[in-house]
Amino acid sequence: MTTTHLDGVSVSTQASVYFDGKCVSHSLTLPDGTKKSVGVVLPAVLTFGTAAPEIMECVGGGCEVKLAGTEAWVSVGPGERFSVVGNSSFDIRVTDAFHYICHYG
Repeated sequence: MTTTHLDGVSVSTQASVYFDGKCVSHSLTLPDGTKKSVGVVLPAVLTFGTAAPEIMECVGGGCEVKLAGTEAWVSVGPGERFSVVGNSSFDIRVTDAFHYICHYG
């Protein structure tokens, strides 16, 4: 099931821009203090590092992802998620804009 709406959030209006504009996101804080980000990754092949564990939820478009320590690329589409452990990394291959929510922790 794809998340389509988040109620009562505080949004950081300053975007985080990575990889020369290939990834743009905004930070959200829910009423209970939970942190998330929403954004888009444009067509590219990129490597992201993680500090905290993350669940990346696809809300539009799609990508292929390869987690650190693995060899296989896995396709992810709308309504699907992938998890990344903290202090790790993942490679992402995007051919059509990948819209996501990142759930931290």
